[in-house]
Order: sequence, then C-alpha cells, then structure tokens
Amino acid sequence: MRVTEPPIKLSDNAVKRIAHLMSKDQHPNPALRVQVKGGGCSGFQYSFAVDQVAAGDEIIERDGARVVVDAMSLMYLAGSQIDFIEKMIGSQFSIGNPNATSSCSCGSSFAV
Repeated sequence: MRVTEPPIKLSDNAVKRIAHLMSKDQHPNPALRVQVKGGGCSGFQYSFAVDQVAAGDEIIERDGARVVVDAMSLMYLAGSQIDFIEKMIGSQFSIGNPNATSSCSCGSSFAV
C-alpha cells in the first residue's frame, strides 16, 4: 500500500481546534471549508467556514478534524500548512502557504 502526503497539512493545534468546532456543530459530518477568494489587500484572501462536503472537494482528515477544499482553491493552497494560533489579542487560523509571493501584515490575504 502506498501512503501519500495530504495536499495540505494540519498542525496539532489546528487539528484540536477543528475537531472541537466539529464536535459543536449540529450538521451531520461537518467540515472546515478553506477557500481562496479574490480580494484582500494583496489580491487573494483566505476564507474559513463550517460547511458540508461538496462534490469535487478534496477532503483532509486527521484525528477527528476534517477540512475540505474546492479544486480551484487547492491550486493556490497545495503544500500549505494550516495552524491555529492563540494570542492574548485573539485567536485565528493561519496558513503557511509556500505558493504565496507576498502577504499582508495580518496574514489573511496574499499574492501569487
């Protein structure tokens, strides 16, 4: 059997937070949808939402956490790592994206 790496990696902190969010959701088989949309100060921005799996989605699962990414967004996110960062001023998901050539200071938008 050949084991392949997922196209997007999840940090331990992201796995814990996603699993926690999914345990609170009332929908059957919820997932964290990660999308790339046009906009933001650098051209593209990341979007996170609890959603259901749709046809054509890439599904990444680990230890009770499920992330779904549509094919268009996956082109921009392949090789990325999703993390969850907690600070005194707030908590947020963060994406380490090797495809980004630049990003804004808040980390929510990027350029390729």
